[in-house]
Amino acid sequence: MATYALPDLPYDYAALEPAITGEILELHHSKHHAAYVKGANDTLEQLEEARAKEQFGGLVGLEKTLAFNLSGHVLHSIFWDNLSPDGGDRPEGELAAAIDEDFGSFEAFSKQLTFATQTVQGSGWGVLGWEPIGKKLIVQQVYDHHGNVGIGSTPLLVFDAWEHAYYLQYRNVRPDYVAKLWTLVDWNDVAARFSAVQG
Repeated sequence: MATYALPDLPYDYAALEPAITGEILELHHSKHHAAYVKGANDTLEQLEEARAKEQFGGLVGLEKTLAFNLSGHVLHSIFWDNLSPDGGDRPEGELAAAIDEDFGSFEAFSKQLTFATQTVQGSGWGVLGWEPIGKKLIVQQVYDHHGNVGIGSTPLLVFDAWEHAYYLQYRNVRPDYVAKLWTLVDWNDVAARFSAVQG
């Protein structure tokens, strides 16, 4: 039985146009994200088989494969909910206050997350996360799907900078794509995630 499943999007494939075309969104969701879900489930089966046979020689590779696919699934699941055809503007309330406290201003935060997303080496993500030990918001670059992330930090807002997210529409001009993402951010979703991590 599969452990992970591809989530339905909270909007139609064409809902985020013109920032993200329906064709790209459908490919991104139904092909790329689906591949991470399948990869995670397949790897869990392989790990179960290795345990049953007590053959652990390939364990390191399987664990890395699981981390890659599972992280891809988790980050994409957050990404879809972070976006909305009615998004944009800026946060309010406690999230806005925390951004001001931890970054100095919304402008300073947005510039840092924009730069992190635009400059992540190769494929990856720009992430606004909650770091629970220092109890503060931080911006991180995630390489591929699972590197350079503070252990225990929780992603609240994620910007996908893999080429499959934008290249067909924006070619190699990642900054134009990132600028459009800001017009889609569902701050209600980000604020709900922020509230949940403070529990």
